[in-house]
Amino acid sequence: MFDKVTNLGDSCIQHGHKNNRIYLMHLAPKDMPQILDELDSLAKQHTYTKIFVKIPKKYEIFFSTKNYIAEGFVNKFYDNSEGCVFMAKFLDKRRSTPLNQEQNEKIIKYAQSKKEFAPLVKVSLPEGCLLREATPSDAEDMAALYSSVFESYPFPVFDVEYIKKTMRENIVYFGIWKDHQLIALSSCEMSVEDKNVEMTDFAILPDHRSQKLSHILLMHMEKEMTKRGIKTAYTIARAVSIGMNCTFGKNGYDYGGTLIQNTHIGGGLEDMNLWFKPL
Repeated sequence: MFDKVTNLGDSCIQHGHKNNRIYLMHLAPKDMPQILDELDSLAKQHTYTKIFVKIPKKYEIFFSTKNYIAEGFVNKFYDNSEGCVFMAKFLDKRRSTPLNQEQNEKIIKYAQSKKEFAPLVKVSLPEGCLLREATPSDAEDMAALYSSVFESYPFPVFDVEYIKKTMRENIVYFGIWKDHQLIALSSCEMSVEDKNVEMTDFAILPDHRSQKLSHILLMHMEKEMTKRGIKTAYTIARAVSIGMNCTFGKNGYDYGGTLIQNTHIGGGLEDMNLWFKPL
């Protein structure tokens, strides 16, 4: 069962026992400061172990006084101006401990070292492949690809109707096909109003993971988002994934912090790394 996306006042949240948390995805200013108590109440009602919020920098002090700690940041997140802070309130001490801190730090350092080579990285689409924007007619193949790659996922990307619904709203999917088979996928979750985009939902079939397809998709996504007036790109990548962290490092992204035991993906809760870049 996936966590549900709903409203708390005029703000958008996701919550449920899959991730065992509340995620404040969009804060409506009119909900301040009462939403702080409402989040506490909802978390207590469902015995969640973490409240995770994505908020404008100016509200950080309000959340800090309610025992939230900053886990990450993205510069110029809102309309290419105000920064964003990702904060967490841990309601179970066990959840506040990084799962593999030493390994995480090594991967981050290695990925950061790739940034200086970003202008030199040259990749091209393998022969016989086609990269294009996905359409609703591709949704069944997309759901099948996500199901084959991920044991679990924080959003219902295994559901054909969910994919079609998000296409009608704010998500643009891109895929790579070879011989009419979908072999790689990614998505751009846009906030047109705030001019930012989350580069996410990367999935590559195992037999094609040595072809830099994530890198190729990311470069294409950046070009398409720039055409649409998006100013800031970011991602929340699995901390254990050397490949994905390096993909963003190679593309010139800055490390923004680690979100502890944040997301149920790949079969269990994992630490996630923030990366961001001005477009």
